[in-house]
Amino acid sequence: MRNEVLILVGTRPEAVKAAPVALAAAAEPRLDPYIVHSGQHPGMVEQALTPFGLGPDEVIVVDRPVGGQAELVGALLPRIDAILARRDPGVLLVQGDTTTTLAGALAAFWRGIPVAHLEAGLRTGDLTAPFPEEGNRQMVARIAALHLAPTEDAAAALRAESVPGAAIEVTGNTVVDAVRHIASVDLPAANAPLAMLEHDLDRTGGRLVLVTVHRRESWGAPLAGILSAVRTIADRHPDVRVLLPAHPNPEVRAQVATVLGGHPGIVVTDPLDYPDLVRTLRRAALVITDSGGIQEEAPTFGVPVLVARDVTERMEAVRAGCAQLVGTDRVRLLGEAERILVTGQRVPNTDNPFGDGHAARRVCAALTRLLSGQPTVGVPTSVTSAARRPANAASTVGAATPAVRSSRTVVAKPAAAASMAVARTQ
Repeated sequence: MRNEVLILVGTRPEAVKAAPVALAAAAEPRLDPYIVHSGQHPGMVEQALTPFGLGPDEVIVVDRPVGGQAELVGALLPRIDAILARRDPGVLLVQGDTTTTLAGALAAFWRGIPVAHLEAGLRTGDLTAPFPEEGNRQMVARIAALHLAPTEDAAAALRAESVPGAAIEVTGNTVVDAVRHIASVDLPAANAPLAMLEHDLDRTGGRLVLVTVHRRESWGAPLAGILSAVRTIADRHPDVRVLLPAHPNPEVRAQVATVLGGHPGIVVTDPLDYPDLVRTLRRAALVITDSGGIQEEAPTFGVPVLVARDVTERMEAVRAGCAQLVGTDRVRLLGEAERILVTGQRVPNTDNPFGDGHAARRVCAALTRLLSGQPTVGVPTSVTSAARRPANAASTVGAATPAVRSSRTVVAKPAAAASMAVARTQ
């Protein structure tokens, strides 16, 4: 389908950042969005898409008894390839730097289907930080046809790697579109611990500190330093309540429970739905995080961010005074948190350095130009014509009944039903 934009997502951040593009594409007569959930994080993609009125059109079921990266890539490649062969989209849109992103880009490249890389060009220059994300996004950049850079910094990084300028489009980051959309809806807290915490803060006039930690390179001693600093913050400030949505990884959860468990000023909960995360950001006095997305979302609400990493690919926030790179050293992290909490510091009253809320519209304009027959930079015409196969020759592995569409808007279907439909074809 020449006007189809196959949007591949496998994690919650991918889904959040792709959702505004799916909505904008559904309203664009020249584009036909089709959302595929890779199954990398079962259930979490559906959770992220629902507040936008979206759901996956197709869900891949993967068995991951070990949980390693090679295992996931090995499971995803043939399934994604089968979907691409069957649907023959005009372009595959991947987001960011996950294993899903890399596997999808490879599968599409091998079939001669142009790859559009959303949030292209983020770089630390260090393949070990973040790991494996830095390597994933650099590899995708080598084979993408369209690089949708969120900022001028990202575009400059791509040009420095000899990516042709004609293949780069500076769009802004779609997460700003997403966070504004969800904030405007202003849904009540769905997470029970968060709702109770909000009630407590309303009653006491206390302050909220949000902590999110999950980076693989932080596991062990670095994470222990971060968590120790967080516990000390809660000890020193009786009016502060710390909310830590624990990452589902069992190693992270075990460290969190060991260091923070039982403290009356600290609430550890399951990962928050995206509307609940937005509610928390709007209310927070301080955010301590190693997440990339939160560095982009928090400036919209003026909340200061301490980035618990040694490097960040989002220096725009640091330069704008919205974030401070503090690493994982307990003493430094604690000192900067104390300064913010004592002074009541907020970030400068400026626009979000990552976008103006209209990135998805620019993304769709770039996709439309790509599908209009203009030369494809990332996939030469000779490769494209040779690699494509007739759609009727495709395997049905990974097939599922598409979601119902109404007025070109993707309507969510139950994830379980989608998963069962996929499973029957394998």
